[in-house]
Amino acid sequence: MPAFRATALSALGLAAFLVFWEAMPRLGLINPAFLPPPSTIPAAFLKEIALGVWGEAVWSSLSHYVVGLTVGAGAGIGLGLLSGMFFVFEAVTAWIVRLLRPIPGLAWVPFAIIWFGVQPSAAVFIIAIGVFWIVFFATQGAVRGVDRDLVEVAQAFGFRSPWARLTKILLPAATPGILVGLRTALGQAWMAVVAAEIFGVPGVGARMMQASSLLSTDIVVVYMLTMAGLYGLFDTGFVALQGWLLRWRA
Repeated sequence: MPAFRATALSALGLAAFLVFWEAMPRLGLINPAFLPPPSTIPAAFLKEIALGVWGEAVWSSLSHYVVGLTVGAGAGIGLGLLSGMFFVFEAVTAWIVRLLRPIPGLAWVPFAIIWFGVQPSAAVFIIAIGVFWIVFFATQGAVRGVDRDLVEVAQAFGFRSPWARLTKILLPAATPGILVGLRTALGQAWMAVVAAEIFGVPGVGARMMQASSLLSTDIVVVYMLTMAGLYGLFDTGFVALQGWLLRWRA
């Protein structure tokens, strides 16, 4: 019963939000060119599909998203493990991390254009940068948070090499923390997609900029909702994978 009540309240809240949104432009309180009513979105969506634009934009963005997420997360996990396991590595890279970490992904756009041109690889680079730091710090913190008693017990049983400590103790114990970072990165990567495609790389972000320049805000909303829907699918799938990987905790 509590679950049904929560679902009903959520649906009621969403319905109230949509009614409020619809009323603002209908009553003339907001210019429909600046904020279209939600009732106009389905027609704009069908138009984009009929033109074949929606499928191409989504496919392009998905390719950038998946590759950028994979590269950024892979580098974040790898370097995060090194930093968490070895004090020397952390000390050597500490000032480099402090120097580069505050720089937002959008600030790398000029270099992405110079290095890669207006190509998908430039978008992948921006997305990877946005994902890397989240996964890096999540991995580093998860490894550092492993109970030192477990490491000592492992060494007592002969697991003395770094590889043995990593595979037998550190990685299994740190996996829950790493997965939390990866789930956060799923959302961050989608936010980076728009920034990565804003300078002309084909995709959802580029299509949104084209539509906004023509004041076709209904098309902009279509792609905003598309990104929200895709993130929901990815997040749901990741939660299911997370539950399967951590089934031993049940």
